[in-house]
Amino acid sequence: MAKRKAENRSFLDKWEAEYLFTYVKDKPVCLVCGVNVAVSKEYNIRRHYETKHHDKYKDLDMTQRSQKVEEMKRSLVSQQNMFKKATSQSEAAVKASYIVAAEIAKSARPFNEGEFVKKCMMKVCDLVCPEKKQAFSNVSLSRNTVADRTCDLATNLYDQLMEKGKDFVAFSLAVDESCDASDTAQLSVFIRGVDSNLCVTEELLGFKSMHGTTTGKEIFEEVSKCVTEIKLPWDKLVGLTTDGAPAMCGKKSGLVGMVREKMREENCAGELTVYHCIIHQESLCAKALKMEHVMTTVTQVVNFIRAKGLNHRQFKFFLEECGSEYADVPYHTEVRWLSRGKVLNRCFELREEICQFLETKGKDTAELREQKFLCELAFLCDISSHLDALNLQLQGRGRIITDMYAAVRAFKTKLCLWENQMLQGNPCHFPCCQTIKAQISTAVFPCAQFAEKLSILAAEFSRRFADFDVQKCRFELLSNPFAVDVENAPTNIQMELIELQCNDTLKSKYDAVGAAQFPRFIPDTMPQLRTQAAQKLSMFGSTYLCEQLFSSMKMTKTTHRRRLTDEHLRSILRISSAQSLSPDIDELASKKRCQVSGLGTSD
Repeated sequence: MAKRKAENRSFLDKWEAEYLFTYVKDKPVCLVCGVNVAVSKEYNIRRHYETKHHDKYKDLDMTQRSQKVEEMKRSLVSQQNMFKKATSQSEAAVKASYIVAAEIAKSARPFNEGEFVKKCMMKVCDLVCPEKKQAFSNVSLSRNTVADRTCDLATNLYDQLMEKGKDFVAFSLAVDESCDASDTAQLSVFIRGVDSNLCVTEELLGFKSMHGTTTGKEIFEEVSKCVTEIKLPWDKLVGLTTDGAPAMCGKKSGLVGMVREKMREENCAGELTVYHCIIHQESLCAKALKMEHVMTTVTQVVNFIRAKGLNHRQFKFFLEECGSEYADVPYHTEVRWLSRGKVLNRCFELREEICQFLETKGKDTAELREQKFLCELAFLCDISSHLDALNLQLQGRGRIITDMYAAVRAFKTKLCLWENQMLQGNPCHFPCCQTIKAQISTAVFPCAQFAEKLSILAAEFSRRFADFDVQKCRFELLSNPFAVDVENAPTNIQMELIELQCNDTLKSKYDAVGAAQFPRFIPDTMPQLRTQAAQKLSMFGSTYLCEQLFSSMKMTKTTHRRRLTDEHLRSILRISSAQSLSPDIDELASKKRCQVSGLGTSD
């Protein structure tokens, strides 16, 4: 019975000519008016034809009917293609608006820049492809649209991060705080997670505006919200890196102490490893040289030249007349890590020109011409250059903590070498010192004094990086597992470590791909080693990402954009800082309908 019922409701080809119907997507469709018939029965189709269209087409014979049917079917296909094309153009317009919004966010430009971009697009379209003017006009780039698109993109990135977080076997956090242009404290939290395949994801976890005080408790509450909202278990947190401020590193009321307390409450088996930012500590080590008097004099000279427009113009003209290689001296900014070395180098190279210019202005240059000052300036210039080179090695995204520690160890070894050479009166790695030493008496050049400075600096490095030295054995498990002494390794990985070191295939793979990529090739039969590798790969060595984000924040939220909301600022920074993830624009566009911009297309 059911079979006969199904057969009676199947569409027959002869109905096309008899009743002017066709079959589209499992439904009979009238070729004349486009009405769908709910049930595919001849009675229903015939009734529609006889009541609606019989009088108009009753005089046509079968041949004429067949021709009419083919003509109507071609017209129907043309209409369908037109609708598909319109839908495709609509989706393309929405995708374009998302792409432009993403670029506006990455470049830290205001949302209303979209309107300027739209005007430029229309001008170009008029000249290059005027027939496409409507398609370009459909791209909505009004201020509100760009703002909404920016929030959508940021939400999509966060959803992707949450999805990736489900696969993390270990993760670490980098936390720092700074103030924006409206003096609102902004807390940035970056996450570095490692999944079961030992792939690293490094993204912004949270950017929280703190309108009140910024005590350790309040910072912890915001960090806790970030971890909870993304649904990450606390027992997978293995590392926490901060800027070393008391509110961050306090053992009881600071962020570190409260995170450890939270992990104890959650019965987490692992122990939290805490680091003070390597780059920040390297910068603090330089203060042990106690040569601020040299830097103060240099800063005063630079300020005298740069602070007044007339002096600055005359100095640049003076350098041009002298045929100097350099055209100016830069300002010194304490918060810029490499500023100190650049200013010292330029002032050393232009020391004679600076003295001559100051004398034309009636300034006393006796101190600047003293041999003692020139020797100290040369030494500070050289050691600052070496420290800046180390600083650059430690900067960047995706840096593995073992590589950063290796760079610090290498620098400590260099300091010992430089100290011994300086004691022997051989500053061969200090070019500025060599220049001054050649100009003055060798006996006058204070080699012993500078050797003592290098010794103090080496001791300061050892003191500040003691917490990294404690982890040396664990770092070697990641950087060079084949050279680790098994007896000194943790007992839970000793058996697996022996198997690894005796495996010639894995040793060849290590030699081929290097330490950074090798952990991915550790077999699943060595779970403890893979866990150790995941934990070390996930650790932040510095808060560089936070500092970089704050630089972007100051470019985004300027004095002219103080009214930028917390949500919009957070969305912009999430997009601009994204590295491991990229927004799924196709998915976002599929959920939107094209809305033509209110911006006029006329010239």
